[in-house]
Amino acid sequence: MTTNDDMDAVFAALAHTSRRRMLDIIRDAPGVTVGKLASHFDVSRITVMQHLAVLEGSGLVIGQKDGRSRKLFLNAVPLQEIHARWIDQYAAHWGDRALFIKQVAEAAAAKRNSGDDDG
Repeated sequence: MTTNDDMDAVFAALAHTSRRRMLDIIRDAPGVTVGKLASHFDVSRITVMQHLAVLEGSGLVIGQKDGRSRKLFLNAVPLQEIHARWIDQYAAHWGDRALFIKQVAEAAAAKRNSGDDDG
């Protein structure tokens, strides 16, 4: 179960363009090393490491030591939990509303077609 603090960390991590780009790179190249990831950015390695710390702190990235290097993997579970909480629930809400609107429109059309319409 995701706490509000967990979600805050995920949203804060996703709030920065460079971190979103890092996630895309890590998703597209599972096991990419920190050095290879850093080569995609025109910033210092320290800056990359700071962004990685935020991503790892949010649970979106998992680092695995491999000798002298560290391989990075995307952990999509926090995103899936947010998706389930926000998107799925709102989709159900709007699905119910759309069904209600359809039923009202069909009832109005049936009334108009039966000649009961006063207009």
